[in-house]
Amino acid sequence: MENQGPSTFEKINQKIKNSITIRLLSIGFLVLILLIPTSMIESLIREREYRRGDVTREVSSKWGGSQTITGPVLTVPYYKIHKYYDSDEKIDKYNKTKHFAHFLPDELNISGKLTPEIRYRSIYEIIVYNTQLKLKGNFSTPDFKSLGIDKNKIIWKEAFVSLGIPDMKGIRDNIDLKWDDKTYAFNPGIETNDVIASGVSTKVNLSHEEELKEIENHEMTDTIIKKHPFSFDLNLNGSSFLNFIPIGKETNIDISSNWAHPSFSGASLPDEREISKDGFTAHWKELHLNRNYPQQWLGNIHNINESSFGVDLLLPVDEYQKSTRSAKYAIMFISFTFLIFFFIEIRNRKRIHPIQFILVGLGLTIFYALLVSLSEHIHFNNAYLISSAAIILMIGTYSISIFKSKKLTALMTGVLVLLYGFIYTILQLEDYALLMGSIGLFIVLAVIMFLSRKIDWYEIAKGKKEEES
Repeated sequence: MENQGPSTFEKINQKIKNSITIRLLSIGFLVLILLIPTSMIESLIREREYRRGDVTREVSSKWGGSQTITGPVLTVPYYKIHKYYDSDEKIDKYNKTKHFAHFLPDELNISGKLTPEIRYRSIYEIIVYNTQLKLKGNFSTPDFKSLGIDKNKIIWKEAFVSLGIPDMKGIRDNIDLKWDDKTYAFNPGIETNDVIASGVSTKVNLSHEEELKEIENHEMTDTIIKKHPFSFDLNLNGSSFLNFIPIGKETNIDISSNWAHPSFSGASLPDEREISKDGFTAHWKELHLNRNYPQQWLGNIHNINESSFGVDLLLPVDEYQKSTRSAKYAIMFISFTFLIFFFIEIRNRKRIHPIQFILVGLGLTIFYALLVSLSEHIHFNNAYLISSAAIILMIGTYSISIFKSKKLTALMTGVLVLLYGFIYTILQLEDYALLMGSIGLFIVLAVIMFLSRKIDWYEIAKGKKEEES
């Protein structure tokens, strides 16, 4: 019986084995396939991050949420009379409605201490704080003439001062307002949400009896201006950040804390700040010219929330953010590792099966699952060290069975050490991550081009065909 030649399938298999182009394309295809589990890992990281956010919101709902202090704001009601025609009675009628004029303080000084605390829920850390603030300043007697309001329509006896506090659950003590020579207790709720949506308020006496008498007798002149000094203390719980809205004609804010990792955010940064391992101090000075709303207005025509600023209390290590950043380099890890395997295969005539490529790629992918799971329990840097050491050891050990050479295995292990070390360095240099990453990729590509400059790819393919024949 005559020997039969190779079958069509065997010929195709041999062609694939001997074709450099087809092997490179197959490696590229495997890299793309391995992006699927990598994408799943990134989804896992986002899921764990969302879970931490849910836990943070749960704890904050019981302790006190993020707080933005607005106020105090002086509000004075007034009447508007609307004329309309009653078609049934054939006469003109008048309808009286209440509106509100809002006045901001000439001077507002806020000083206090921010005391943070880390609470634990399950495996998560949540930052909460207590702040002891003292607010003081003064208001001028409201100038209704400039607003075009008839003095006879002003309801002076219903004037009130309001203070904006987003999460009222955080209030720890009663708030007593010292206004002129009297003391008023703040009560929950505000009669109008023109300026402040949530907070406390109290009615105040704007003028002495002599001044009220002058107002009633239409004898008030533009030269009669009274200053109304005020002050009160605020004991407040909150979480994540503490913001302020600079409503004073001149606003000065001084905050100190023992938290060493603040992030100043919002519409303005501190004029002066000092940060050390023992905490921080910060001072803001804002003028009414620095914002986009006046000292007095009618109704709800202005949104003052856009001018808020303050301090965020950040955890020194955000393991999920760093895990996400490291996962973005997954395709580079897999591609470079496969490329090294490919060059070793070409230069040393070592056949590597696609299944072996896949197993190595899955090992590189599992690194990110190890990293995020370990970083939830230990410091991120230690988690990175343990995860990378485990993967390098696993792939290095597996490489011995592939290459049958300690020298080539040592080369492969050294490349992995350099790659993981390079990514670790990028993660530490947040401000220069893009620059270092770009330079690193350039160097790696340059090295690969240099080492492969003398390879005759056609000769390699021809040599393989001769071996098979």
